[in-house]
Amino acid sequence: MLWRAESATLEVGALGEREFPAGWYAYTGSALGAGGFARVDRHHELAAGDRETRFWHVDYLLGHPETELRDDVRSPGADRECAVARRLPDGPVEGFGASDCSCRSHLAHGTERLRERVASLHRRNGE
Repeated sequence: MLWRAESATLEVGALGEREFPAGWYAYTGSALGAGGFARVDRHHELAAGDRETRFWHVDYLLGHPETELRDDVRSPGADRECAVARRLPDGPVEGFGASDCSCRSHLAHGTERLRERVASLHRRNGE
């Protein structure tokens, strides 16, 4: 879960400048394949300021000093990325984290209860 206390316009790689309202965010990504959960750990390092390089859309949001990475939900060995993303509220940036699928976005925006919804969807296999 990500938290932004204030709204901001951020550059997001090839997506260009996008508006990010204040509030809670849930980014849904896959930790399958090479790197696995090391990729999630890398996101934590980027959010803490221990890394600079941005590869994925979420890196641009995490790399902004006013974005806090509060926690994450993991489903080891399960491909739930799109199933979870499709069942979350729309985020402010169409195509965010979804350049390799047909989802509208993999970034949701909402209230603090968003984390409960994400955890529930992971427990239910994203269905």
